[in-house]
Amino acid sequence: MDYVIDTSAVVAVILNEAHKAQLIAITKGANLHAPASLHWEVGNALSAMFKRDRLSLEQALKAVHHYKSIPIRFHDVGLDTSLELAKRYDLYAYDAYFIDCSLSVSGPLLTLDKALMTAAQRAGVEVIEV
Repeated sequence: MDYVIDTSAVVAVILNEAHKAQLIAITKGANLHAPASLHWEVGNALSAMFKRDRLSLEQALKAVHHYKSIPIRFHDVGLDTSLELAKRYDLYAYDAYFIDCSLSVSGPLLTLDKALMTAAQRAGVEVIEV
């Protein structure tokens, strides 16, 4: 099975959050895909936690080490298509990239982001709810 995994799901796994075990169980044996922007989004999520004093640099670097061990196939997505999706579903482009990727690989989206779930479903993307 091919799944597109978004930032919220990846961060939950690499930071040992509540949904980690469930996410790992769902993705066991699956092929994981994501837009290439995932790298920057993971970095942004971790740096945002610095600003809120929720994470130390040591913890962030450990999380990055875990992130690098996840076998994810990265895809370039169309900027034009993603912008059309962003406009149509009132999203930030970063969220639209995941929908575009799911449409491209014909795989369901695995996300913890409720707004992204709703937009993806409206775009005809199957969503795996956790």
